[in-house]
Formats: sequence, structure tokens, C-alpha cells
Amino acid sequence: MVLYKLEDFEPSYRDTFEGQDIKGLGVYTQGTDEKVGTVSDVLVDEEGHFRYLVVDLGFWIFGKKVLLPIGRARIDYNVDRVYTIGLTREQAENLPEFDERQTLDYDYEERVRGVYRQPTDYPLPLNTSLDASLPLEATAPVDTTYQQPVTPTYARDNYTYENEPSLYGLNEQDNQTLKLYEERLIASKRRQKTGEVSIGKRVETDTARIAVPLEKERVVIERVTPADAGTVASGREADFREGEVTRIELHEETADVRKEAFLREEVRVKKVVDQETVETQETVRREELDVNSGNLPIEER
Repeated sequence: MVLYKLEDFEPSYRDTFEGQDIKGLGVYTQGTDEKVGTVSDVLVDEEGHFRYLVVDLGFWIFGKKVLLPIGRARIDYNVDRVYTIGLTREQAENLPEFDERQTLDYDYEERVRGVYRQPTDYPLPLNTSLDASLPLEATAPVDTTYQQPVTPTYARDNYTYENEPSLYGLNEQDNQTLKLYEERLIASKRRQKTGEVSIGKRVETDTARIAVPLEKERVVIERVTPADAGTVASGREADFREGEVTRIELHEETADVRKEAFLREEVRVKKVVDQETVETQETVRREELDVNSGNLPIEER
């Protein structure tokens, strides 16, 4: 039978106890109200049922931790105490020390059970429930009816905690608590990817046209009759020379086109968040108290 520390089995166990923590509660003997020690941890089985309280016996035996079966404990959150049922100082001295570094096995638990099975001045609970399969939130109320214990014998292969309700059962005869539960809708949000937008650039080509005005020189020969035509020219003016040539340079413009890159526009990419309210509905359940007392008077507070 594998046992786990309460916090290792259920890290959020304090929520089950509505914020209360059993660890750290003082342990007292029932009847004498003598302080025994402090609860340092709780051991539960594979289904989360309380099996042992780990008690630091600092007030009785310094530096020793022992296991207290849950059936021998009564938890009272009203005074923040745990009362032991039938635990004596002599038993505490005979209990094997609990070492959390060692694995609990059947032999070790038998040594623990053997000490608690011994007859003492404190009788064991009578009519203890055979059902020890109570959930984590169960507590052990007072049982005021007792009988003398009978030491049983069990085999390793068929032993279960239900075999000994006096050690592991939670008696509910004197104080019973009926818890009423209701369901509530708890809303949460989950972020998920709905898609992806890819933004890039591509190069497109187009044919651009540009008009360039060009100048081109040409020679125009004009023959005109001067106003003094027909007059006699002097010998110096009439200088007849063979092969006289006049040269005129002609020019023309050609188009020189080149390409330059200019900033055309700027594209800014950003995300905006749109908010919307989504309403949903579910059927929730709620427990109500149904009292059937016949003709007996009932007082509700």
C-alpha cells in the first residue's frame, strides 16, 4: 500500500479545506488536554484517504516523529487542535520513529499498528464505521462510546486499512456535517491562433514614356539682292579669289534617358485589438436541504 504526503498528492489541498491547514495544528491527549506535539504532515493512500498524521513529539520526546493513525485522531478546527484517542506517553516511546527518507512498507506499519493495538487505560471507539473511504475534506469528530480493544491478526497479502476501522476509520456518530454544494460558472479566456497575415514586397515592371524636346541645327542658304546692287565696286572690294570657303558647324541634341529610384510611399503594419463580449449559458446544479423529521421538532439556525 503506497502512501503519499498530502501536499505531494494534492498541491491545492488547502482549497479543499476552505483555506484551513491541518499541518501545524497542536496535538493534545483527549481527556487530560496535555500537549503531545505538532502535526508536521499527513499521509494519504492512492485514493486520497487520510491514513496517518505525522506528529512531531517535541513536547514529549524531543526530535522524534511518529505516525498517528487517523482513527486515533479527532480534528477540531474550532480550537485549531488535534486530539489523540488512547495515545499514552509509553506508547509514544515504543512507536518506531518516522523517517521521511525511508519508504514505508508493511513491516514498518505493522510495528506502528502493534503499538496502538496494545491495551491501554484509554479504551478504543465503539461502533466505529467500517467505511474508511472518506474524501480529503472529511474530519474525525468525537466518539464518546468506547470498548476495550481486541488484538487482531492479519496476513500481509490480504491486509487493507478497512480491516481495522478503530485505527483508520472516521467515526461520525456524535458530530455529523452535511455539506451542500452548488455549481457556478467560472469564465476563463484561452488565447488561440486564428490565422497568419504575411506581408512582403514584389517587383512589377511597366513601360514608362517620357517626352524629350531636342534641338537640331541645319544650314539655310538665302540669296538676297542688296540695296546697292548695280553700283560699281572698287578694286579693293572686288577681290576675286579662287577657292574661298566658309565653314559652319552644325549641332543637334540627343535624348539621354536614365533611371533613378524615388520613395513612393511608406507602408506601416500594426495590430489592433477589437473587444467583444460573448455570453454563454450552462445548466448548473445546487443542493438544497431536504429535512424529513416526521412529527419531531426541528430547529434550523
